[in-house]
Amino acid sequence: MKDKISITVDKELIAEIDGLIDNVFIRNRSQAIEHLIKGSLGENRIAVILLGGEEEYLKIAHEVYRPTAQIGKDAVIEKAVRKLRENGFKTIFIVARKRILTKVFEILRDGSSYGVRVEYIEEKNAHGTMDSLRLIKGKVKGSFLVVYGDIIFDKLNIDELWNEHIRNNALATIMLTTSSRPSEKGTVKVEGNKVLSFTQKPKESDIYLVFSPIFIAGEEILSMEGSKLEEHVFPKLAERGLLNGHLSSEKEKHIHQLKDLK
Repeated sequence: MKDKISITVDKELIAEIDGLIDNVFIRNRSQAIEHLIKGSLGENRIAVILLGGEEEYLKIAHEVYRPTAQIGKDAVIEKAVRKLRENGFKTIFIVARKRILTKVFEILRDGSSYGVRVEYIEEKNAHGTMDSLRLIKGKVKGSFLVVYGDIIFDKLNIDELWNEHIRNNALATIMLTTSSRPSEKGTVKVEGNKVLSFTQKPKESDIYLVFSPIFIAGEEILSMEGSKLEEHVFPKLAERGLLNGHLSSEKEKHIHQLKDLK
């Protein structure tokens, strides 16, 4: 249910609001204002931690998985949840297969001891990151953050990523960093903050600007076709001018093997 209200707004601000209207996802001034308000309500922020795929792929030792591995006193998943809560994310969806969800639940429970609400979504069969993400369809409204569950991102400025996404008219805003091995990443061409192209793991590349596995998107992304974000969705969004990038001065750390825990 919607209420009709009357407000007074500076003319220059109205011009910026109207600039959000793309006649695709935001069709009028009311939708633009609603989009901005929803995005700026920090305490209502929603995050999704993706841990999909075969459970054996995420195992790094006997009964130890990437998200449940200990680094000091905390598991990888605990570090992620604490970082998200510090940045105003109070509802967190975790998407994974049954065995992973069970192990994560043993650590986080309902999330109340971390100041968040955790919801678990079981993935039974998926062929990529987009298939995993699509499982939250109908459970979120407005913008939400997505982070892959096998990384440490303590030093990244999540709040600035969120704010930049809200300020600009893009369906998704991806975190960017640099890499000396771009063939192992998703490489991007950018102009300003607009991503012109996205190429997943090119055989050869002289582009060292790459996708860091954190991004913010609107719920519209959940209706897009394709099984993989990096191979199907992001390239298509870039072609349509709907993908933005936010360059981070810090980098995430991937937990793929026991030696990475050091």
